[in-house]
Amino acid sequence: MTASPGLSARAVSVRIEGHLVVGGASHDFDRVRLELLGLAARDPRIRLRVSAGFEEFLDGGEVAPPRVLLSYTCNVAPSEAARARLQRFLAGGGRWFALHATNSLFEWRPDGVACRGLEDPFLALIGSAFQAHPPLGPFLVEPVGVHPLTAGIGPFEVTDELYLSDVAGDVEVLLAARFCGHAAGFVRSDWTQGPELRPLMTLRRVGDGALLHLALGHCRGVYDAPHRAPVLPAREEGPWEVPAFRALVARGLAWAAGVDPATFERAA
Repeated sequence: MTASPGLSARAVSVRIEGHLVVGGASHDFDRVRLELLGLAARDPRIRLRVSAGFEEFLDGGEVAPPRVLLSYTCNVAPSEAARARLQRFLAGGGRWFALHATNSLFEWRPDGVACRGLEDPFLALIGSAFQAHPPLGPFLVEPVGVHPLTAGIGPFEVTDELYLSDVAGDVEVLLAARFCGHAAGFVRSDWTQGPELRPLMTLRRVGDGALLHLALGHCRGVYDAPHRAPVLPAREEGPWEVPAFRALVARGLAWAAGVDPATFERAA
């Protein structure tokens, strides 16, 4: 475990340049993009450049270099050049708040969904590699230890995808859920061995910066899974209306931007 950055370590009184990456597969990215932009708009100092992938991050098209990175992606891997820019951003003091499937890189195979592990340089940078999840359903989320990002929150219940991920040894686990069972449809389907506490929120230092990953946040519309069916029978809202989850998103944004979380928590 490493010492973690504080919740509001920086006083900010000027424009805050940031970048939001939302895109990929199998999720309602329009809904999430609007949610995150609407939340950030509560602080007029935060100005976000928006893209569907990481290639545009620090590509020279910014008004000024960003100090904040937000992401909600699924199966979106940066090129080697873009990954190097992400590494430099964090090492230089940047903060990255990554949501849900940002740590998911996979392929559909006849024997199931095969996910890349921590040997992938991008996932190693995040410090977490999604491997599987049981069917969407309710579960209890528990805080792990004491941290400003989770103070006063939990345990709480969500209906979401319970991510089963491999995590690096240098991350701090802030939230987890208990699971011991099988995740049908994934190559790594057997999760009956080892610790049953599954990390859901992790914090990793990288140089002078840090990366916060919150694995909760599934959201899918009826047209968002063509690999399964042209039209799904119902939307999957995930936890986006759960107050505890919205408070965590608000705090994550405040942590990344280095501002008072109260502005966003009132909106959450």
